[in-house]
Formats: sequence, C-alpha cells, structure tokens
Amino acid sequence: METITSRSNPLCVHLRKLASSRSYREETGEFLCDSPKLLREAAQWGASITALLCTPGAELPRELEGRVPRTAEVSGSVMRSVSPMETPQGVVFSCRAPSYGLPDRLEPDSRGRLRLLVLDGVQDPGNVGTILRTADAFGARSVLLPGCADLNNPKTLRAGMGVHFRSPIYRCTLEELTVLLKEAGLPLYGAALRDDTADVREADLRRCAIAVGSEGRGLSAEVLAACGRTIRIPMEPRCESLNAASAASVLLWEAARGDL
Repeated sequence: METITSRSNPLCVHLRKLASSRSYREETGEFLCDSPKLLREAAQWGASITALLCTPGAELPRELEGRVPRTAEVSGSVMRSVSPMETPQGVVFSCRAPSYGLPDRLEPDSRGRLRLLVLDGVQDPGNVGTILRTADAFGARSVLLPGCADLNNPKTLRAGMGVHFRSPIYRCTLEELTVLLKEAGLPLYGAALRDDTADVREADLRRCAIAVGSEGRGLSAEVLAACGRTIRIPMEPRCESLNAASAASVLLWEAARGDL
C-alpha cells in the first residue's frame, strides 16, 4: 500500500472531481463512494473498484486483496479534502459505473416476480437513493426516466446503501420503456389522480410497473398519458400528498406483501 501525503496528489484531485462533477463522472465512467459500509457491499457483490484511499487503522474487506489497482493510506486531513462527507468515515473509493441500460427483454426473477418502479423527474439524490433501496427490499427493479437525480451522485449512492452493486437499475427514455413493457405484457400504473384512479388496496400490483413522479409536480403529462390506470394511497383528507420516497415505499409494500 502506498502513502499519499499531499491534497494535490493527482489521485486525490481525481477522486475529488468524481465527488463534485456529474460531467466528470460521465466522462470517466467512474463514481465515488465514501463509507466502509459501501466498501463491504462493493466487495461482496464484485464491483469493479478502481482506487481506494483509507486512513490509518481502517479495516478493509479481505475479499479486496489483489483486486484494487491502486490503494493508498492518507492522513485525516487529506481524507477530509477528498471525501464529500462532513465527517469522513476513513474510506473513499472509486468504481466503474455500470451502463444502467435496459435489457433486451424483461424476465421474472428467481421467484417469478416481475415488478418495476418507474421514477419520473425525482430530482433529490437522497430521495432517489432511498427509493432504490426500498425497491430492492421489496423485490422490484428500478427504472429512472430523464430528469431524475444522477444515479452516481455520492448522495444517491450513500442513501442507496449498496443497492447499486446488487440490484438491477435501469436508465432510459419513456419511449424505450413503453416498448419493453408492451413486449413483456406489463401494465403501467401511475401514482396520480384522474377519473380512473383506484385505491391502491383494490389494484392488482403483483405484475406491473408503477410510476412515481417528482416531489413538486408529480407525474409528467407524457408519463401520465402512458399509464393504463392510476392509483392513489388513501390518507387523511387534510393531507394532500406524500413525498416521493414515502409514496414509493407504501406502493412497493402493497405490491409485495403477498409474496414476502
């Protein structure tokens, strides 16, 4: 393991730019993670780790021996200059980003389930990461349409708690998704209000795609027009709506509770 003492070391500069710039992440095809928990998940699920910085005494997973092209020990001050966290946890590392492209066709998982959660314009990275983690917990695959927060933003990765390494996540246009859903025979339901809206408790969500809109405006007109029906979450009349992460959690639980 090498030792890096300067904040201006090229590797530190590279990792710092991965944390701060979406365009740089897209240019390099890498992203930055910043916790031992994410490192353990990356090691467990075979992520392609490209570089790792740690402070003295940090515990590194044994599975990573010989698998990381570059590993360096740094001081606490150097770590603080690289990590996007206010209080770094002693480890930062970079990974190769997957393509997140749609498969040629949608196939059920090993338990025969085929459910998708579609995010339309959800822009808060923490919300997106939380939703991805919830979808993974309830056996749904996640699809992000244009306008959503960057999947590789450090805040998205942190909130996802390793879901990026272990669960299928797709990024596509509405047109691409619509074609794939039609070929798979999956209906698209939208979390929104219109004349055909049904109580979520009365809808069959065992095999479908569920669309959740942005925190401020809900589903876009284009996504709403593509939905075969809409569903609503019953709540007290004085409450207008839930935020995107809360709404997605309720809908995913309703969809999954029959097979958990």
